[in-house]
Amino acid sequence: MVEDKLALFDKNINEFGSKYRRALSDAPCQMVGLRDAHKDSVKSLTEKLSVKLKEEERMIEMYLEYKNQVNRQNELIPEKKDNLLKLIAEVKDKKQKLEDLRRNIQDLKEEYSRKKETISTANKANEERLKRLQKSADLYKGRLGLEIRKIYGDKLQFIFTNIDPKHPESPFLFSWRLNEARDYEVSDSAPHLKCLEEFQENVRKTNNFSAFLANVWKAFTAMVYT
Repeated sequence: MVEDKLALFDKNINEFGSKYRRALSDAPCQMVGLRDAHKDSVKSLTEKLSVKLKEEERMIEMYLEYKNQVNRQNELIPEKKDNLLKLIAEVKDKKQKLEDLRRNIQDLKEEYSRKKETISTANKANEERLKRLQKSADLYKGRLGLEIRKIYGDKLQFIFTNIDPKHPESPFLFSWRLNEARDYEVSDSAPHLKCLEEFQENVRKTNNFSAFLANVWKAFTAMVYT
């Protein structure tokens, strides 16, 4: 029995020694594995940190560039504001000029309308005067040998004959027209009548052209007999 126990104890001691030696021999391998794992972990972490740092550096650069752009834009704001104010002022000025032009066009239209009406009224008055002149011409043609001709410059030429008994065909004439003031204007008498201006003033006042013709005829007749 004692021998058996000693043999069992010896066996147990041997097994314990073997396990202890194996444990001691395995410890350096485990340390090396842990060290390598640690190196790999540190390397991976370093690479990740490097990538992260580069990304942050790019972000910082982008931020600084954006900030510079914002600063440049802020520096341009006063100039852009001045340009905008100038543009607004130009637009207002052009708008005012356009309004002035519209008013001028409206004034011109109204003035044209007034002048057109004035001309129409004057034309009607001239037509009435011509009618009266025609009646006077018809009246005096047979009695005074009066002939009326239209000549250059919108003038009418009045020609009397049968004034000089010795030369009944000899013409006694003057020219007549309406001036810009729409008044009678008499000129170019042949032979010359000194009293023609006086007759002209009278016909302007009285508008009696028949009396004017009669006075001119009398003046020409008086020249023949004096």
